[in-house]
Amino acid sequence: MRKAITAKGRWMPMKGATFKTVVCAMWCLLLVGCGYPTVASKTALDDVYTINIAYGNQPGEPIDQQARKWQELAAEASNGRLQLQVYPSSQLGSESDMIELAMRGNNVIVFTAYDFLMDYVPDFGILGAPYLAESFEDLLYLTTTDWYAGLEEEMNELGLSLLGKRTIYGERHLMTKKEVNTPDDLRGMKIRVPNNNLYIRAFQELGASPTPLPLGDLYASLQQGVIDGAENPLPVLQGTRTNEVTSHLTLTGHIKVMSVWVAGAKMMEDLPDDLAKILAETSEEAAEYTYDITKQKEQEALQFFVDEGMMVNDVDQALFREKVAPFYEKMPSWSPGLYENVRDLMAQRPKEGEE
Repeated sequence: MRKAITAKGRWMPMKGATFKTVVCAMWCLLLVGCGYPTVASKTALDDVYTINIAYGNQPGEPIDQQARKWQELAAEASNGRLQLQVYPSSQLGSESDMIELAMRGNNVIVFTAYDFLMDYVPDFGILGAPYLAESFEDLLYLTTTDWYAGLEEEMNELGLSLLGKRTIYGERHLMTKKEVNTPDDLRGMKIRVPNNNLYIRAFQELGASPTPLPLGDLYASLQQGVIDGAENPLPVLQGTRTNEVTSHLTLTGHIKVMSVWVAGAKMMEDLPDDLAKILAETSEEAAEYTYDITKQKEQEALQFFVDEGMMVNDVDQALFREKVAPFYEKMPSWSPGLYENVRDLMAQRPKEGEE
């Protein structure tokens, strides 16, 4: 028998309901379906459970490859009882809409970044802060600490569970119409950033004029002169064809992005215990699987830009790190001493060869 991990279809009136809320309610009805079955008993070992995996990345990108590897691993480890259905390119809706559905108990897991989770647990945002870590290994180590476990518990209390917590998304760089060698060159430049307080404040410190825009509007906005540049990991800049409407790539490496998959705590509780364990374990296996893929895609994208004739500036990142340092004193939602605490934790990471 095939089962879907779904909500029970209850409608909870909300004060000041918006169009977004209505859309989420409609998605709840769509995912639940007319008479669609709810979770089977935890002792029903012959049931098949179906879960929707949603992400905004395009087919073929490292995150898409990760999702499909997760699909394969979960099916294999569960002997076919756990079926993940992948939906790239935001087919099911935005990150925020999908997270709201997850909170309501629907059978959806959504890909997002830790800075996006600031809206739920503010301190998580520091994992996406500029020049926080020297290496991705430092960021990965933070997921093993009691500090991280405490934030994860806060997410659980809000009705959300974290999976694939060690997903490497890539290092963000800058692509502009004019040459950038130092932070002073960014003064007054309109740089497209995600609609996120962390990115907006960071680029304000760098002297730029951060301009939040959907990624889908990036190409036209550059073409029309609405913005002067953009920032993202190299494979994303390649996928959006940003190089066609800019001329300079600056390897600022301003943010190392570690991402995460978010599921509803209710859905995880309703899964049979063995399947919940398999889902969590295979999510981390799939995350590790994409490490080398992400590095390879970054190298391929860089070579692509060189071959296309872009001017590539390998700048002194220390200048940018120094310029953006005041950012850490201007995030009022973060706990006092958060930056110092996290830096101390990373300094405790056992280095290679140490026990």
